[in-house]
Amino acid sequence: MSTPMGAAAPNPWRRRALLWLPLGAAVAAGAGFLGMLRGLRTGEYDPRGVPSALLGKAPPEFTLPPLEGADRPALAAADLRGAARPVLVNFFASWCAPCVAEHPFLVRLQRAGVPLMGVAYKDRPADSLAFLRRHGNPYGRIGVDQPGRVAIDWGLYGVPETYLIDKAGLIRWRWAGPITEEVLGRDLEPLLRRYA
Repeated sequence: MSTPMGAAAPNPWRRRALLWLPLGAAVAAGAGFLGMLRGLRTGEYDPRGVPSALLGKAPPEFTLPPLEGADRPALAAADLRGAARPVLVNFFASWCAPCVAEHPFLVRLQRAGVPLMGVAYKDRPADSLAFLRRHGNPYGRIGVDQPGRVAIDWGLYGVPETYLIDKAGLIRWRWAGPITEEVLGRDLEPLLRRYA
């Protein structure tokens, strides 16, 4: 079979490479999956330990309105700088079942003197207020992020999600999911001592 004038002859090596490409991708994906399973078995892989591009950086600039009726001031990025000790920023919502589960641990941290700042994420203010009245209000400041724009800037995966800000105003830790007794003892309390 002849090729039209000026057209390149088909390259059999290129065709074979294109056939092997999907197989190579499947092998790489399988190896990654097996590595994840091995990490889950040994405890080296934590699916909730989601990395954040903000670690080691200052939080994005933001200013949020206060939660009316909560008797707490509004929250802005400036409130996270120059603190005398590490500060936790917790994104929560009244419709979030894991937020209810982690709330007693937040209250415990607040009673131990850890400064907590809350961001009510995509929640009706009346519902956020009812949630805090029902479960207690551990937050020194609360901002309302109804459209979720601030959460996007922080790289939020969902609620609850908590960030540790050190005295220099840098994000040192992020936890996507509820704070539990295990997370408190294994991760958060050592970090609070380290950055105190």
